[in-house]
Amino acid sequence: MRRRTFLTSCTSLLAVATLDGRGRARQAASSATTVPTPEALIDDLVAGNRILAMENVLDGMGHISARYPGRTGRFLLARSVAPELVTRDDIMEFDLDGNPVDAKGRTPYKERFIHSEIYRVRSDVNAIVHCHTPSLIPFADSSVPLRAMYHMAAFVAEGVPVFDIRAAAGTTDLLVSDAKLGRALAQALGSKHAALMRHHGAVVVATSIPNAVGRSIYLDLNARIQIQTASLGGTMTSIDPADARLRMADPSEYSRAWELWKRKLSRPPSREATAGRP
Repeated sequence: MRRRTFLTSCTSLLAVATLDGRGRARQAASSATTVPTPEALIDDLVAGNRILAMENVLDGMGHISARYPGRTGRFLLARSVAPELVTRDDIMEFDLDGNPVDAKGRTPYKERFIHSEIYRVRSDVNAIVHCHTPSLIPFADSSVPLRAMYHMAAFVAEGVPVFDIRAAAGTTDLLVSDAKLGRALAQALGSKHAALMRHHGAVVVATSIPNAVGRSIYLDLNARIQIQTASLGGTMTSIDPADARLRMADPSEYSRAWELWKRKLSRPPSREATAGRP
């Protein structure tokens, strides 16, 4: 009798634990896919700019955008300013032709068409990063493909195409500064999560700002790991696409890192960083 009671109790506890685990999974998925308010989205966009600068994915150049929730064919992008300096007042609203809805005297980025044309054809994309990260340029400018070396950049296993602006439009200043070039880049990206840009940089897309920021940071780390691995000589392995798909099933994969990065932004400068200042 005692044995039966014990087994029944274990079964009940297991059922509760299983349901609780599923509940937490559903809650995590729900929180990751919840549509943010415009105010929260702007706050995250400002944070995304500064985090990418802090992590050396962006410097004085590059940008991150977000699809405007509830407004069909609109997206948010800062005015032409260094990412580390972006504030709420710098965020502008654009239509899918790359036109500012209300410029208020602010100058937009020339390459806003990267964002407008990708949003036009990729309904699954809600955030886009355009960067010039140095670790990515060797893969953009050579025949060596970028491979998935690191589980935090598993999305690379599905392929990272290279967009060659010269092949698309002949002689240019290498900037995607009109809708035609934006469409060519979007076509090269296709259904992938990132594309390299020959002699230029990269574009990274995701379902949310935290995921776009996370992918951009770990894409940089993945490229550096691949370069280090190649320098060892011998056989190099990479993540299988089937394993990558399992890894990418988590819609809030970068949420823990996102909270850490935001916390770092709010910290005062360290004693070492301020030493010697008047």
